[in-house]
Amino acid sequence: MVGCSRAALDAIAPPEGVVCPSSVLPAGDTNQTVEVDGDTRSYVLHVPSTYDGSKPVPLVLDFHALPSTGARERATSPYPAQTDPEGAIMAFPDGLPGPSGTAWNVGPCCVPDVDDVAFARAVVADVRNLACVDPRRVYAVGPSMGGGMAYYVACHAADVFAAIAPWAFDLLEENVTDCKPTRPITVVSFRGAADTFVPFGGGTPATPVVPSMAVTFLGAQATFEKWAELDRCTDPPSAEDSNGCVAHSSCQGGVEVILCTKEGAGQEYNNASLGWTVLKRHTL
Repeated sequence: MVGCSRAALDAIAPPEGVVCPSSVLPAGDTNQTVEVDGDTRSYVLHVPSTYDGSKPVPLVLDFHALPSTGARERATSPYPAQTDPEGAIMAFPDGLPGPSGTAWNVGPCCVPDVDDVAFARAVVADVRNLACVDPRRVYAVGPSMGGGMAYYVACHAADVFAAIAPWAFDLLEENVTDCKPTRPITVVSFRGAADTFVPFGGGTPATPVVPSMAVTFLGAQATFEKWAELDRCTDPPSAEDSNGCVAHSSCQGGVEVILCTKEGAGQEYNNASLGWTVLKRHTL
């Protein structure tokens, strides 16, 4: 897989119509709010010291696991170490309380009666008002159920997100038929083969995600194959590389579908360096 250097990112022509705000956001983390369907929703905005406000930069939304928060995800996420040197901005949204704690509505689970896709769109719009963001380079990542939310925005907001990198989650059988992205979208997912919370082979987990909201995981391989179908990939999957990754690279719109697996690993497995390398070479 070919990477994308800082020089290559800087060489990307600024998108037409993007005007950088006159005031430059200071580096650091701040708590922000947006109004969505009459509710006040919150997120943590992370601005690296390398951001100078002079040119549009990527934006990465990092969705937390269940039952976490945006602040906790900010503290534990492996992505700032990768994105900060390149001036990319990150946002860490907060889910709403559900039966098993703060979570996301991804169809059959896990917070009822809330539109988290609308929230994700609102966060992107809000950050674009605050900072100089390239609308062609907006990405979603997240662990466990946060990865489920990354899949969900790929299914329902592919007009906003250029690519996603979830880990420790799969598509759900209950809503896979509703996954109809408006454009091909790059997906690079990371799975531990020994994950017992989200069974690698799919099915119903031994410990329910939310007892009152049953879900059935499609499985890592079936999720990989489903995205290849959705992205109209025409090539067979590649041989597994040194990172445990297999890939489809001949897909509509030049997107990629990649599954990286680590034997013996569980929910914790992720490779943010590889994830960011893949994400940043794709634009809307």
